[in-house]
Amino acid sequence: MATVICLFNHKGGVSKTTTTFNLGWMIATKEKRVMLVDCDPQCNLTGMVLGYKKLEDLQAIVGNQEPKNIRDGLSPAFESRPTPIQAVECLAVPGNDNLMLLPGHVGLAEYEVTLAIAQELSGSVVTLRNLPGSLRHLIDVTAAANNIDYVFIDLSPSLGPVNQNVLMTSDFFLVPMHPDYFSTMGIESLATILPKWRKWAESAREYRVLIEADYPLPKLSPKFMGSIIQRYRLQKGKVPAQAFQKWIDELERGLRERLLPALAKADMLLPPNVYAAVGFEPEQPLLQMSDFNSLIARSQEHQVPVFALTDEQLDQQGVVLQTTKSSMEKFRELFSQAANRVIGIVDHAARA
Repeated sequence: MATVICLFNHKGGVSKTTTTFNLGWMIATKEKRVMLVDCDPQCNLTGMVLGYKKLEDLQAIVGNQEPKNIRDGLSPAFESRPTPIQAVECLAVPGNDNLMLLPGHVGLAEYEVTLAIAQELSGSVVTLRNLPGSLRHLIDVTAAANNIDYVFIDLSPSLGPVNQNVLMTSDFFLVPMHPDYFSTMGIESLATILPKWRKWAESAREYRVLIEADYPLPKLSPKFMGSIIQRYRLQKGKVPAQAFQKWIDELERGLRERLLPALAKADMLLPPNVYAAVGFEPEQPLLQMSDFNSLIARSQEHQVPVFALTDEQLDQQGVVLQTTKSSMEKFRELFSQAANRVIGIVDHAARA
């Protein structure tokens, strides 16, 4: 069965979508089959992969016979259709044979209210019993149909029921952050919310109505894989500028003193030796990198990662081109290291 990893932070602007795309692509270059899942109704990941300019263009991805997007895939459960959930017809990501996309759909937002009711009343309302387990079931059957090793899920910046469900039915989660005041305050919020979600999941899995559902709520214990710190400026091209370093230090302190203890109480941390085996402590970022600057615009224009742009796609010359390529190589090394850490954590956790 594929390993499911979601990227979550209820603060926006922390590069969840960009990281999902770039990290998923890098892992797919390491002989792993990877599926990207767009669970954000804004569909930014789908637009990034497919190169769509307008959100309404995404409505063209509508299934007739086989489901073509996440809303289509979930509709048998959420619209009480007399057909079982089946694998979504994923899209191959151009330029990487091991990378697939399960597209998002703006209509996923329509299911939020129904899912919220189902998760609050799942112990008593039989007609809603199939909803809480349907998201993970859809991901599992789609991953199995495509021989997927790793699933990366891009979530919206919210505390809604879809995010609650997806995170609590994942195997691991990554927390992207930006070195600023709001991400620091967000750690305090996460330290409160995530244990509450965990408590809900533990209780819900004991309800007979969910155990007997067509899509049972899986008994999983999602584990914190690490944080990702991105989008800061460098000083003299080498180290974070002093203002950003201050907030990076604050983020690590917040993780060490507030979030990690809360996750440990909720059984959402891995054994210390698992993190140590891949070369970092859990309060340290699994991946830390500066802002992509102009590379992000080129990446989105050509639907390739920031480290895979060609000279032609960069459309630069001389010293400017060489400077940009040097930056690209640094990003390639950092994403490669992060990919190795992700793979290592999954392997060591399986043996722990």
